[in-house]
Amino acid sequence: MAFKLINATEVKVGKVIMIENEPCVVKSIDISKTGKHGSSKVRIEAMGIFDNKKRVIAVPGHERFEVPMINKLKGQVLSKQENKASIMDLESFESFDVVIAEDAKEIKEGDSVEYWDIEGGKIIKRKL
Repeated sequence: MAFKLINATEVKVGKVIMIENEPCVVKSIDISKTGKHGSSKVRIEAMGIFDNKKRVIAVPGHERFEVPMINKLKGQVLSKQENKASIMDLESFESFDVVIAEDAKEIKEGDSVEYWDIEGGKIIKRKL
């Protein structure tokens, strides 16, 4: 997949970066100043998009992170299980199973939804 690289000091709250090969949304960031004997340090708290797992890392300021490309697409829900749904893409008309995000649990069969394709993984983000 396509991605771009950014330095750790360029990371902002709300940005999506790859941590441990998992796309994560940055929740907070602390940057220390450069010192006499070294570079700045960056502490990042992030939440995984697919697994909702909290990740906290501390890296040097020159460390580089991948920023994945997020394709925001539209689909229609064909059927819904507990935390998964079968949807049909409204452009290509292909059907596949997708995980439902925590904040999009109110969807039901027949609804139009926005889903994200990130590094080959798909997740329903909101109802349209």
